Parts: sequence; structure tokens; C-alpha cells
Amino acid sequence: MRKYTDLEYLKLNKWQRAGHKILSFFAGIPQGIWNFIKKIGLGLGKAGKAIGAEFKDIVDTFVHGDWKTKLSFPIMGFGSIARGQVLRGILFLLFEIIFIGYMVLTGGYWLSMLPSLGKQGPEKGYDPIYDQPITIFHDDSFKILLYGVLTIFFIIAFIYTWRVNVRQNKISEEILKSGKKLKSGKDDLRSMVDDNFHKTLLALPMTGIVIFTVLPMVFMVLVAFTNYSAAYNGYSNNLFHWVGLDKFNQLLSWKSVQGGQSYAATFGEILVWTLIWAFLATFTNYFLGILVAMMINKKGIQFKKVWRTILVLTIAIPQFISLMYVSKLFAENGYFNLKLFNDMHLFTKALPFWQDKTWARVMVVLINIWIGIPYLMLMATGILMNIPQDLYESAKIDGASAWQQYRKITLPYMLFVTGPYLLTSFIGNMNNFNVIYLLTGGAPVNPAASSAAGSVGYTDLLITWLFKITQGGEKADYALASVIGILVFLVVSLISLVVYGLMPSVKNEEDFQ
Repeated sequence: MRKYTDLEYLKLNKWQRAGHKILSFFAGIPQGIWNFIKKIGLGLGKAGKAIGAEFKDIVDTFVHGDWKTKLSFPIMGFGSIARGQVLRGILFLLFEIIFIGYMVLTGGYWLSMLPSLGKQGPEKGYDPIYDQPITIFHDDSFKILLYGVLTIFFIIAFIYTWRVNVRQNKISEEILKSGKKLKSGKDDLRSMVDDNFHKTLLALPMTGIVIFTVLPMVFMVLVAFTNYSAAYNGYSNNLFHWVGLDKFNQLLSWKSVQGGQSYAATFGEILVWTLIWAFLATFTNYFLGILVAMMINKKGIQFKKVWRTILVLTIAIPQFISLMYVSKLFAENGYFNLKLFNDMHLFTKALPFWQDKTWARVMVVLINIWIGIPYLMLMATGILMNIPQDLYESAKIDGASAWQQYRKITLPYMLFVTGPYLLTSFIGNMNNFNVIYLLTGGAPVNPAASSAAGSVGYTDLLITWLFKITQGGEKADYALASVIGILVFLVVSLISLVVYGLMPSVKNEEDFQ
């Protein structure tokens, strides 16, 4: 792509400049991806160096430490207790006792079963007391995977705590050698609500994030490498096992399925529609929301609070109610079709709002505008009030039209301030489950993709297809759904990282200061 000098760029007309900006954006995407890959490599290199430095420090601490420090390696907290820091030492020792007890009683079992995910599944038996056949349950693959992952997290937490214990001994030795006094238990407690109060406050939320966010994500990723499904649910039916990349191969295979199109073609088709939907849903709401906010804020408009209240009512009603109601209004036998077709005789037959591919896709975009504009209107109202009015006054003096004021002042300012919001809104629309599922349920059905898992429709997004795969009754395939979840995460992450680095609000933070 040709690079223009500043003088050459100024000589371009507005369409050439717009085209140059668009081409520059897409031309920068490969470079952004390459920069991201380089950052990953640099990050891995730094991580390797950090781990090596930690190992070196551990060895040096053991070699040069006194006997109290050396004993603290196998007995956590011993050095702290021996040096008078009893509370700190007891906490270290108590954690080690709990860890050893857990590993001996149950953790070791879950860890040993993790490679196989169970050895003996359910089997038929006989109950002599009730004189009837019964099912005898043995291993549970789901619990093995879940508690196995939890055990690994616990081991990581133990290793980290053990490292802190070793580091504390080294620090304590250095403090005593310098002639200073160590902190007592009271000092530690006082520090928790004073100097280290931020750590005290963050401890509980961080624990919650690890348990309720990170752990489920790791579990979901691991499920993608198993054959976990309704037929292999790990307990009441058959055990599920590790299958490697089989599910990835299934989803990305171009081999046709039962006479229909391949999984890869189905995934590609839904991915393209998901990106188109996210783009339209984001930018239609964005620009129309700004337009509505400007119209309401315009001087001379009466009853501004009334107009804002009417718009806000759209989002005050739960989407489960409003979208389901709208879905019925536009149904084949709904109010609009009956009114237009039967009463007013405007059409010779009912309009296929949800039965035709194009109609359905246009309708979901239009209805999303109806429920999305109020959010943008409220946000844009606050931002528009913060734009310095002297900019508009200067523009009017120079003879700028309303369109020129919007293009040169309002829009650049809005894009600068709301750039990160636009990105998060785009990502949110890619995973916008409510609008699609409550309006159409993914309909109309895509006949070419009907052989794939789940009832694939023309308005299905990746997130709704994923949901359908898990709700397929006896045909539910949780592992395949997990693979789709991973691919969605990769697509979203790639878009986020590339676009975020190209946004003006990130590259030119000082523009509107």
C-alpha cells in the first residue's frame, strides 16, 4: 500500500482520504496480528527468565540460609515460628497440613484418575431384597475432571504459598542481620488494615474470580478434548474419555455430514453472519442513538424529559417479555399479518417475517435498533453535553454547515470518547443471545446445515448454535459446544486485540485533552 506524505495527503479529496483510511485500517490488521504474536513470544521469554530467576533464588536461599531457613523448606512456617513470628508461621504450617491432608484423603485419588477419567462405568446389577434389576454406579468422569482440575489449582496455590514461605525466611534473615526487629503478629494484623489493606480487600474477590471464572474456563477448555455428550455423560450412561483433537477435527472438517454440508461450512456460514450481525447491530444503534440524542438536545425542542422517558421505557421492560411479544406480533398468524393481510387487504398472502431468510435477518436488525437506541441515546446525551460549545460557535462563524459541524466536531469527539465502548459493544453483539433466541430461535431452519449438531437456522449466531448443541436431548454434544466456545473466544480475542491497538483513543490519547 502506498504511503502518502503530509502534503500529498492534504491534496487528496474527501473520498480519497476516506478510502485511504479504510485501506490503512485493513492493511494494519496483518501487522497488528504479527505484533500480537511477537508479544506472546516476548512474554513467554520473560516468563521463562522469571521462572529461572525464581529457581536460582530458591537454591541460593537454601545454600546460604541458616538452619531455621533450611527446615522451613520441608516444614512451612518453621523459620517464622523459630524467629518469633508465631502467627505468620502457624498460618503457613496450617496451610501445609490442610494440603497434605487433602492430597492423602481425596486429592491424590482425583489426580490419579485424571488421565483416564474413570476406569469402571455403570453396570447392570440385581437387588435381591426388592428382586429387581438395578444399575450399579462406579466412577464419575465429570467429577473426576472437575475435582482433578480443582486439585491442580490447589497444588499451584500450595507451590506459590511455599515460595512465599521461602522468600519470607530470606527476608527475615536479612532484616535480623541488619540489626532491625522483625514484625510481630500484632504488626502483621495492623498491616492488613493499613499498609497492605488493598491486598486484604482484593483477597476475597481474587479468590472468587479464580473459583468461579478461571476454574470453569479451564474446565470448559478441557471438555473440548473429551467425548463428553448425552451418550457419554460420565456417570448414568457411559464414561467419557480424552479424545484429543477429534472434536476440533469434526468441527473443522470439510467432509459432508449425512448428505448435507460439512461442519466447517456450517461454522463458516454462521461465523460470517455473526460478524455481519455484530457490525450492523453495533453501528446502526451507535449512529442512530447519537442522532436521536442530538435531536432531543437541540435547542427549541419541547418536553425533552418526556421523549427520553418514552425511549427509556423500551429498555425498562425485561427483554424476555418485550422480545417474545414482538416475536408473536410478527408471526405468520400474528397481529401485523392479520391486520395487513386480512383486514386491510394490502397483501395477497402473509408476509414471511420469520419464515424467509432475508426477512428474518432484516427484522432482527431492525428490532435490535428499537431496543438498542435508548442505551446509546442516554450515553450520547452525557457526552454531547461535555463537548465545548465554543467549538460550535467558532465553526458557525467560519460558515460551517450543520453536517460539517457534525463531521468535524461531534463525530470525531464521540468516536474518540466511545472507541472502547464500540469495541465492547461489537463483542457483546457477537454473543447477543437474547435478541436472536427470543425473537426467532435461530429460524428459519437452514436445510443444508440441518444434518449438523443442533437445529441450525439462518439467524443463528455462534452463541445460539452452541446453546442448541447442548440442548439436543439424547443428541447433545457438550464437547463440540466447548470447541465452538473456544473458537468464539479466539475470534473475539483476535478482533479485540487488533482493533483496540488501532483505535484513535488508544493511539492518540492526547488529541482531545
